[in-house]
Amino acid sequence: MSFLLEHQLPNHLGRTGVINTPHGAIPTPAFIPVGTKATVKAVLPESVTDIGAQAVLANAYHLYLQPGPDVIDAAGGVGEFMNWAGPTFTDSGGFQVLSLGVGFKKVLAMDADTVQADDVMAENKDRLALVDDDGVTFKSHLDGSMHRFTPEVSMQVQHQIGADIIFAFDECTTLLNTREYQERSLDRTYEWAIRCIAEHEKLTQERSHRPYQMLFGVIQGAQYEDLRRKAARDLCKLNFDGFGIGGALDKNELGTIVRWVNEELPVDKPRHLLGIGEPDDLFVGVENGADTFDCVAPARIARTGTVFSKKGRVNITIAAFRKDFSAVEEGCPCYTCTNYTKAYLNHLFRAKEMLASTLATIHNEYFIVSLVANMRETIINGSFQEFKTEFLGNYYANKK
Repeated sequence: MSFLLEHQLPNHLGRTGVINTPHGAIPTPAFIPVGTKATVKAVLPESVTDIGAQAVLANAYHLYLQPGPDVIDAAGGVGEFMNWAGPTFTDSGGFQVLSLGVGFKKVLAMDADTVQADDVMAENKDRLALVDDDGVTFKSHLDGSMHRFTPEVSMQVQHQIGADIIFAFDECTTLLNTREYQERSLDRTYEWAIRCIAEHEKLTQERSHRPYQMLFGVIQGAQYEDLRRKAARDLCKLNFDGFGIGGALDKNELGTIVRWVNEELPVDKPRHLLGIGEPDDLFVGVENGADTFDCVAPARIARTGTVFSKKGRVNITIAAFRKDFSAVEEGCPCYTCTNYTKAYLNHLFRAKEMLASTLATIHNEYFIVSLVANMRETIINGSFQEFKTEFLGNYYANKK
């Protein structure tokens, strides 16, 4: 388990490297498709391999609730369980526990100018999670049963799931929380990080029959520079193998926040930017020093009939594509584009056929995985800025 730094952009933040894991190397920067419940929705693991994905990220919260980490451990780990031979990640479950707890589901990055409060709840939602200094008590969104996550429990669950890269349990705040609450939460996350490391080291010794798992600390601090930098400096002092940049992020300040953090982090350890998947955000993340990314967006929007193209998002369900027998994206070498037409996908979505989601997801995941892979190549050959300008100019041309 190691990280090798290879090339850097002139700003000394953006870089290429390789994360070595027991299940293979991850050349970075890289986009990691999300397989929340040990599956990238609607597609076979073999298809995820074919699109060029370096790894997949599963979710500890969801797998804890179903089928249970004991089942996955008995199978030999999440890779064996889902027939995926490559590297795997699991997040700690903190985002899901706390985002579901305040009723925002998958969205915590709201407008930072909204009125802030200590006790935040989405409108017309019930509280499903209660946070204290020891951990979080939460209600399952599946059956309403009550559960308790502490740093130790999160480590135990993730060790049983068996991913190559796991994350420390953290409190994920929203941009609606006050500055005072963010400060208290940062202290809590730091204390939890210390407990995660202790439990991780204990479990690593007890479970020596399993491959070593890299543990990443998660940096919070919302939109505050001093808090983000403090969190990064504090976690640098601990024995983490890498770092995750998490929490609610004001999209307009994404690059600035990532830069603050990465200016503090050591250059010889990998950095994962959690929950980021839009093309402009990926360019910003790479430019400011993030190595890996994950996001559910490519698969989620695919299931609604939205596909990526070099000229922006396309709604494949509209009537204009009913008799369009061209490829979904001309020149795209993915399985969908080389074998199927816009007219066929249009028909599948209108007919509510399951194959629609499969074919659209294959294309969208390929589009984003290959986009970040191309960023890696342009950093190596010195043309990153030109590639960024050309790609984003075309992608967002219709929005100007």
